Amino acid sequence: VQLVESGGGLVQAGGSLRISCAGSGRTFSSYGMGWFRQAPGKEREFVAAITSGGGSTRYADSVKGRFTISRDNAKNTVYLQMNSLKPEDTAVYYCAAAAGGGLAYTTRNYGYWGQGTQVTVSS
Repeated sequence: VQLVESGGGLVQAGGSLRISCAGSGRTFSSYGMGWFRQAPGKEREFVAAITSGGGSTRYADSVKGRFTISRDNAKNTVYLQMNSLKPEDTAVYYCAAAAGGGLAYTTRNYGYWGQGTQVTVSS
């Protein structure tokens, strides 16, 4: 499966942004999907995950209550709605697909990655 992120940009602290990830292929709905992010000089970290059918989600503690992951399998797209953004949310955001459809939170469980989209939150 090929993944392409979009929707990143510059936003002020306290603002909102929604980023999207479009997947190719007829099997998109069979993959668990995740969002990760990587800030300069830091390791890539888990942000959120959603099961193949969209019925269950999982979040990092740092974004819980502010970010919402969702998916539309008819459109082969997964979304990350980000509210109450903070400067520390600044990073390149990557979407990833995991075979098996579950809620993996480690990078090694994801076999497919997008190219990333930059999100910058100004103070």
